[in-house]
Amino acid sequence: MTNTTRLNTLRRARNRLRLPWKTTLTMVLCVAACTRLGLAQIPPASILQIDVANNVLYLQDTSDVSKFATDPNVVADSHGAKNFNRAVGVADIVAVNGQPVTGTHIRSAMNVSLSTALVPGQAIADTVRTALAVFTFEILKSDGTPIGTIVINGLAAGAAPPGAPLSVTGNNFVITGGTGAFLGVRGQMGVAANPPGVASQRVASMSEDPANRRLNGGGTQRWIAHLIPMSVPQIVITAGGPAVFHSDFSPVTAAKPAKAGEVLIAEATGLGPTVPGVDPGQPFPTDSLFQVNSPVDVTVNGRPAEVINNIGWPGSVDTYRIDFRAPDGTTAGMASIQITAAWIAGTAAGIAVQ
Repeated sequence: MTNTTRLNTLRRARNRLRLPWKTTLTMVLCVAACTRLGLAQIPPASILQIDVANNVLYLQDTSDVSKFATDPNVVADSHGAKNFNRAVGVADIVAVNGQPVTGTHIRSAMNVSLSTALVPGQAIADTVRTALAVFTFEILKSDGTPIGTIVINGLAAGAAPPGAPLSVTGNNFVITGGTGAFLGVRGQMGVAANPPGVASQRVASMSEDPANRRLNGGGTQRWIAHLIPMSVPQIVITAGGPAVFHSDFSPVTAAKPAKAGEVLIAEATGLGPTVPGVDPGQPFPTDSLFQVNSPVDVTVNGRPAEVINNIGWPGSVDTYRIDFRAPDGTTAGMASIQITAAWIAGTAAGIAVQ
């Protein structure tokens, strides 16, 4: 993008957001300062705690498919988790890292009971597991806006694998990918232990009608996802330092530092899809503002900052504008700014604060 084009897009964004620029010279300085440099940094891992409720596992306890999903009442499984039997689970996603969300968790499993001891009906093996499974976690905002889906597969039950987060107490699942804000993720996943007396799931017959799942109730469970994303949210680094600006688009520098309580503008990458969306690799339009569809958070020295705007930067590809307010009481000196999108944290950048 040429400087002239960039300046025009900044002017149009300024007009729509009603943030004044003081002088033409300030705009030119901003354009000159916004040359992006590559970042040779390894993306940090992120930990997501995904809480589900109304968790029901439906076991195939009949071969008569005409009876599937027909009984409106609670129907217990009639012959248990037999080896080589099929199971399908459904649950509601209610929170991620304590933030209320909506969504659906689905799992499909084939029971393969593995045992290190000779037990009739179980498969003798060197490991202890109960099933081979594929799980999905389709996460939405509380207002129903889609955020993205995480897909995992692997082995159910048994011990957590080496290197798993310490809060993981069982299962051995690999994150194979995702969509939306989680496009290209990899990693590992397992469950945390439930409090004593709290069921993680209700086991039912496949004859039970899943339309009444929320009425009939189910268990609660916390999944722990250790995500290694394909990209992370980052503040753009320019020749003059992090691309963080005052409201007049003059760069925040040691000579012109930010102030506690001031509204600042950050130019960032890696925030993911917007609403409405654009085709992959295409720039955001210059005649409208597209909101980031994932939750976006900013911290200053570890303290939450008020996020006022988070939009695709008009005319740019994978570049976003975040308007945030530096928290009152921010200590003077170099402040650490960190952006999180869809609970995936980027590397912090430092700016001067007065």
